[in-house]
Amino acid sequence: MVDISVVLAAPGWRAAVKRPEALVRRAAEAALREAGATGAVTVLLTDDTEVKRLNGQHRAKAKSTNVLSFPAGAPGVLGDVALALGVVRREAREAGRHPAAHLAHLVAHGALHLTGHDHLEAGEARRMERAEARVMRRLGLPNPWRHVA
Repeated sequence: MVDISVVLAAPGWRAAVKRPEALVRRAAEAALREAGATGAVTVLLTDDTEVKRLNGQHRAKAKSTNVLSFPAGAPGVLGDVALALGVVRREAREAGRHPAAHLAHLVAHGALHLTGHDHLEAGEARRMERAEARVMRRLGLPNPWRHVA
């Protein structure tokens, strides 16, 4: 069973992405299905300030980032994912991508981290990128690893 909860803590998400909660649920579910994982995931859609605080508290990095994953390690609970609105919007604009597509990619990325995927080594990174591309294809969204010309 997959249980995805979405917490919309920064209302600006609704201006950036149409129906962000539904998109987040679909992206997280597709990523968990890709990984063959079940369990509960909470996704926090927040602002840069909150993600900076979380990044400092849990990773000792005093800066915001696009997505953070917090594996739970508890039976039936995979963990939490947090996304920073300003960073996601800026990265999407810089990459020439729609914010919704970038959000879906980052949710999939964070959810895959909760299932044990990583990208510290080249082989792991390639496997994770391929999994993300398959999730995006299932969602009918562009492959984030193909550069837009």
